[in-house]
Amino acid sequence: MPPDRLTYNQMVVDEVSDADLDRLFQAFADTTRRDIVSRLLRNEHSVSSLAAHYSMSFAAVQKHVAILERASVVSKEKRGREQIVRIHLVGIERARALLAEYETIWRRRVDRIADILAEDQGEPS
Repeated sequence: MPPDRLTYNQMVVDEVSDADLDRLFQAFADTTRRDIVSRLLRNEHSVSSLAAHYSMSFAAVQKHVAILERASVVSKEKRGREQIVRIHLVGIERARALLAEYETIWRRRVDRIADILAEDQGEPS
């Protein structure tokens, strides 16, 4: 097994399951959800204040927030009659770490290709 593959698998096993990864990237796959995350990075909001920014029903915004919550990207807290939504940085950090791991794998592969090409040209690697 190539070392790059082992590194990826070990990271996934140690930090996040495949189902968690699916939920995480599904959460970021939608424009509205990415916009909600962007707003929440600046400040917490109630679900109703978030809904005011979109031309969709309150229920639709609630569903987007629920998807983000299942992915551990946001958390909600009930305050009186309102649901306050705030960013949950652990989910974002998981996505960042996985993407950084992919970048490392691909950079190693590109470096290895450069080494192979240099060897074919008679240059030392």
